[in-house]
Amino acid sequence: MFKNLKTHAINLNEIFNLYKTSADGLSQKEADNRLKIYGENTLKEKEESKFIIFFRQFNSILIYVLLAASLFSILTYKYVEFLVIIFIILVNSIIGFIQEVKALSSIKALKKLTKSKTKVLRDGQVVQISSDLIVPGDIVIFSEGDVVVADIRLIESSSLMLDESTLTGESMPVIKDHAAEIPENALPYELRNTLFSGTAVVKGRGLGVVTKTADYTYLASIAEEKEKSPKTPFTEAIASFSKKYIFLLVFLFSIIAFVGILQNRHLFDLVYILIAELVSAVPEGLPIVITTVLVVGAISLSKKKTLVRYLPSVETLGSATVIASDKTGTITEGKLEVKDFYAIDLKKLRLVAALCNEIDNDIGDPLDIALRNWVDDHNSLREKHVHINTFSFDIHLRAMATVYEVDSKKEILVKGAFESLKEIASNKQDFEILEKHLMTLSQEGLRTIALGYGEYNNEKEFKSWKIKIVGLVGFLDPPKKEVKEAVLEAKRAGIKVIMLTGDFPLTAKAIAKDVAIFKEGDELLTGDELEQMDDKTLYERLKNTSVLARILPEHKSRIVRVMQENDEIVAVSGDGVNDVPALRTADLGIAMGSGSEAAKSVSKMIIIDNNLKVIVGAIKNGRVIVGNIRKVIYYLLSSSLLEITLISGAIFANLPLPISAIQILWLNLVTGGMQDKTFPFAKEEENVMLNKPKKPKKEFFDLQQVSNILFFGLFSGLFMLLLFNHLRLYYDHSVTLTIIFTCVVLMQLANGIQAQKENEPFFKNIKRSFTINPYIFLGVGAGFLMQLFAIYIAEDLFLTEHISFQLWLYPLAMFFVAFFLVELRKCIYCFFRRFK
Repeated sequence: MFKNLKTHAINLNEIFNLYKTSADGLSQKEADNRLKIYGENTLKEKEESKFIIFFRQFNSILIYVLLAASLFSILTYKYVEFLVIIFIILVNSIIGFIQEVKALSSIKALKKLTKSKTKVLRDGQVVQISSDLIVPGDIVIFSEGDVVVADIRLIESSSLMLDESTLTGESMPVIKDHAAEIPENALPYELRNTLFSGTAVVKGRGLGVVTKTADYTYLASIAEEKEKSPKTPFTEAIASFSKKYIFLLVFLFSIIAFVGILQNRHLFDLVYILIAELVSAVPEGLPIVITTVLVVGAISLSKKKTLVRYLPSVETLGSATVIASDKTGTITEGKLEVKDFYAIDLKKLRLVAALCNEIDNDIGDPLDIALRNWVDDHNSLREKHVHINTFSFDIHLRAMATVYEVDSKKEILVKGAFESLKEIASNKQDFEILEKHLMTLSQEGLRTIALGYGEYNNEKEFKSWKIKIVGLVGFLDPPKKEVKEAVLEAKRAGIKVIMLTGDFPLTAKAIAKDVAIFKEGDELLTGDELEQMDDKTLYERLKNTSVLARILPEHKSRIVRVMQENDEIVAVSGDGVNDVPALRTADLGIAMGSGSEAAKSVSKMIIIDNNLKVIVGAIKNGRVIVGNIRKVIYYLLSSSLLEITLISGAIFANLPLPISAIQILWLNLVTGGMQDKTFPFAKEEENVMLNKPKKPKKEFFDLQQVSNILFFGLFSGLFMLLLFNHLRLYYDHSVTLTIIFTCVVLMQLANGIQAQKENEPFFKNIKRSFTINPYIFLGVGAGFLMQLFAIYIAEDLFLTEHISFQLWLYPLAMFFVAFFLVELRKCIYCFFRRFK
C-alpha cells in the first residue's frame, strides 16, 4: 500500500490521514491488526527448506569420492559393498542433517534474545517494544544512541544528527530537520525530513511516524545481496591446514599406489582401498561438529549473561589477546556523584550547575543527574530563570552550553573540560589556582569539569563566547568490586587489558591503577599525542601503554586497527555511539546490555551485566570451546592416521591388506560418526586462564597437537601391523581381518575416552576423567554395539566371521594398548612440564 509513496514531499496532516494515525500513536489493538497485515518488521531471510538442508549434506567432495567408490563397486560386481556404501552415505547425511537443523534452531533462539528495542507511542503512552513489532503508522521516539529500524517521516526534531554511513558510506553525521521542505524528485541523501532504517542517531532527539517497514524500506531496496560474514581466525586456520593436509594425503597415497603396482596387486582392489582410505583419512564430520561446539558454547554463554549475535565470534573469544575496554559502566559503576569541588564563586557555580543541564524528568546524562542531586534548590532555580537556547554537548569541543535570562540579561552558561573552557575564559589570573585544584581532584580519581558563565551576544560559535570560569566539580564513578580480580585473571591468562576513555588523563590513570590495569612503568597516551604518531610508532608505544585518555571515536578505531595489523586479536567493549567505530572494527565487538541500540547493532556479542568480569568470564568460556574444537581435531586426525599407518605399512611390507574397504567405511561411522558428536559437551580440563593466548593457526595445529596426532597414529598403527602379521600365522584370513577390524574400532574408542583430557593423565584425577564429559561413554557404548552388529548379524556385509570369546582378548588387549599409549604420552608431558 505505501511502497511507492514519497512521504518526504507530503505535509504532516496528509501523512496522518494516509496512515490513519495521530501524534498520540496507534492503539494497541490497531497495531496488532496492522502486524497481521504487514508482517514483522524484519528483512526477510530466505529460509532453506528441510529438503535443501538434507540434500546439501551430499554436496561435498568427500561424498563425491564415496559415490565414485560405490559406482566402482557396481563395475566390479561388488553389489553388497555398493549397498553398504550408500547406507553409510545416508546415515552420515542424516546425522549431519539433524545436527544442522538443531544448530539453526538454536541460532534462531539466540537471535531472538538480541533483538533491539524501540520506544513508541501506543494508546498515548510511551512503551518500549521489540523493533520487529513496529508497524506503519506507529509514532516512534528516538534519542542519541538509538538505531532507526524503519523508514520514518519526522514530526519533531531537536539538534538531530544521524550516522547514515551504512547507506551512503559517508562517515560525517547528517543533519535532520522535521520542518525541511523536500521536492518530490529529491535523492535519498537529500531527504532531511526522513530517517532511514539501519542508520543511527548521533545527537539530538526526534519524533516521527513510521512510513515503511521490513522489505519496503530503502535499506531493503539496496540490500540485494546479504553481506557475507567475515572469516574468523579459526576458519582461516582450518582452511590453511586443510590444503596442506589434502596435499600430504594425495602425495602419500600416490606413493602407496606406485608401490602397490610394483607389487603386482590387483588394480581394482588397490584403487578401491585407496579411495576408502582417502575417505577415512579426511574428517568430513569436522565442520558440523565444530558448528555444534559453537552453538553449545553460545547457549552456555547466554546462561552467563552473554548473548551471541554472530556465531563464529564464540571461537574468537578464546583467541583474544587484547581487551580494550570503555571505562564508564564496564569498569566503573556508571553512577556519578559529586565528591568534591573548588569554587571561585560558589553561588554562581551552583547556578551554572543547575541551568547548564539537560536533565528532563529524571532522564539525562549521569553527569547532569549528579549535578542536579548536588544543587539542593535545582528545581526552583530552573523555574525562576527563563530558558532561551541549548547548545548540546560537542564531542570535539568537549563542552556544552545553555542560554538563560539571569537578572534581566542573557547569560551563556558553559560546562565541559577545563582545557576547552580556558580557551574562551577571560579570568586568566585564576588559571594557576584552578589548575592546582584540577590536579588535586584528578589525582583523587575524580572526573572533573569546569563551569563558567558570560554575557551572551547571540553568537553561536564556541570560540566567540567570552566567559569567566567560576569553579571545578569533581565526580566519583567508583570501580565495580569484581573488576580488579577480573583484570588480574585476564593478565594471568596473558591478555593485555587497556582502558579507552575520553576522561582527563589523571582521572583515567587513578581509576586504572585502582583496578590493576595501570601499574608502575606503564605509559598513558592522550588523543593529542596519538595524532602526532604514525601507525608504526603508535604500536610500539601501545606495547607499554595501558590507559588512553582524552580520545575520540576515530582514535579508538585506529588503536584497534593498528593492533590488528600487528597480529593482535582485539575484543572491544562499549555502550555509546562514540564506541560504534571501534566495535565495528574489532575482531570481537562487545556491547553493553544497557547501552545504545547503535552499539548493539554493530557488536558481535552483548553482555547483559555491564561488567568487565562478565567479559573475562566469556573469554574463559571461549577458551574451553576452543579446547573442545582442538580435542575433536586431535581425535579425528589421530584415529585416521592409525588406519593410514596400518594400511600403508601393510602395502610397503608387501602384506595382504589387513582391513577391507567396506570395513574402513564402517569405521568412519562407528567411531568418528558416534564419538565426535559428544565432544561439544566436554567441560573445562584445567584452569584455561593460566595459559597464554595462542595464534589461531597454532591454537589448533601447534607442535604439541601435531606430535600428539603422530604419536598415537603411528605407534598404534605399527602395533596393529605387528598384530596382523602375528595373527596371519595362526588364523585364516577372514578371522584375522575380523580381529584386526574390531581391534581398530576398540583402539579408536579408547582414544576417544583419552581425548577428553589433552594433557592430564586419566588416572591422575579419576573423578574428573569420568565427569569431564559423561556423554563420551554413551558414544563408546553405541560404537561397541554397532561393532557387535557388524560381526554377529551383518557378517556377510562386512566380510566378518563370528569370533569366539577367547579371540576377544585381542581387541580388549589393543583397547588397553591404545589407552595406555596415550596415558604414557600424557605422563611424559607432565613430567617435562614440571621443569619448564
